[in-house]
This record gives sequence, structure tokens and C-alpha cells, in this order.
Amino acid sequence: MLDRLHQAGPLRLRMLHHEAATEATAILLNTGGGIAGGDSHTISITGQPNTVLTISTQSAERIYRAGTTDSPARITTRIRIEAAASVEYLPQETILFDQSALTRRLHIDLTGSSRYLGVETLIFGRAAMGETVNRLDLSDIIELYRDGTLIFRDALKPPNPFTGAARRAMLGNAAGLATILLAAPDAVGQLDTVRLALGDAQAGASVWNGLLLVRILAQTGTALRGLVVRVLDVLRGGRAMPRNWAC
Repeated sequence: MLDRLHQAGPLRLRMLHHEAATEATAILLNTGGGIAGGDSHTISITGQPNTVLTISTQSAERIYRAGTTDSPARITTRIRIEAAASVEYLPQETILFDQSALTRRLHIDLTGSSRYLGVETLIFGRAAMGETVNRLDLSDIIELYRDGTLIFRDALKPPNPFTGAARRAMLGNAAGLATILLAAPDAVGQLDTVRLALGDAQAGASVWNGLLLVRILAQTGTALRGLVVRVLDVLRGGRAMPRNWAC
């Protein structure tokens, strides 16, 4: 049940009904059709005690080329998960265009025995359109706190220009990367099954301190999505992905 909603500018939220699973499913929409230099989006979500919520996005988000005088686009997402609640943050891919500029921050606050599962996927250009990303101003930070204590921080800042040896050192020949993070009491017990699902993919999975982190690289966006869905299938106990992922 949705308790309270405030929306402004191009950001909208819609609740899905008749999902096969019993949890609430919310879809974030950007009616602007993409994000350009100078745009600023702020999203705040709270999972109330003893609730279960899945959040996704209508489609892949596009970060367009920024003008030479534009400041970076900013996306700030804050998720608070209260006691005995579970939130799954499953946005579709973020597609970065050449010369795009983005500062993105995801801040998660966990309380007590609450649970978080999230994925962030970056695609560097649209391969089907013959695009490559040679210049990129990207700062991407994920921070996760439990009961006010920082227990995870991940900061991604690719080199600019994003070419040659600098790109190979970060991505090899991959077209994109995905980060999956699970913070839950059963995180450690999921490691072997996740590694089995990854097979011989260019990926790694680790557990520590009640966290499971998975990083995946792939040569195409399609292959990357397939691997992400395989891992999420394990971590979501075989429940179907939100149906917008099939669009």
C-alpha cells in the first residue's frame, strides 16, 4: 500500500497491480525522455516497517551529451528501509552517450533487520547504433548504512578521455558493467549459488559483513542483462522480474 506520494517536474511514480508476487511494485518514470547536462533529479523512498517493496523504472535511462558550458546532470536517490522491511531497487540500464556528464549518488539507510537488494547497470553507448564513448564525465557513488554506520561505499570515476589503455584497464573489451548488492542476514549463504549462476562470465562475487557484492562485465548490453537477470533470479528466490523488464 502506498502511504504518501509527492512528485514534481518530469519524475512520476506508478504502482503496478496484478503482479504475480505479493509485494508492492512501483515504477519510476522520467517523462522528459532522458537526462541532459544541468538536469537535477532527486528521489526519496521509505520502506515502512514490515513492508515489502520492489522499485523499477519504465525503461533504460539515457544520459545525453552535455554542452561545453553545461554542469553535470545530477541524480540523487535516497532509500530508507525501516525495521523488518525489504526493498528491492531494480532500475533498468543507464545508457551513457559520448560526452555525457553525470554525477549520481545512491544512499541507502538500513534499520535493524531490514533487507536491501539493488542493481545498477551502466551501458557505454548503443552498440546497435555504432556508438562509442570516448569522453565521459561520470561520478557514480553508492553508500549503504546500517543503523547509522557506513558499511559499504563504492565510487566509480572513469578516466576522461575514456579511451585506449585507460578504458581497457577498467572494462577490457566490455560494453557495460553491472553492480548487484545484497544486504541481508542470508547474504553469505547465497554466494555459491550466485557463482554457479554466473558460470564462466567475466564477473566476480564476494561476501563479507552481511553483504553480497556482484560485479559483472559483458561485451553487449543484451548479454549483460541476461547475466543480471540470472543473478537476480537467485537472489529473489525465483520470483519473476517486474513485467516492465520484458518491455
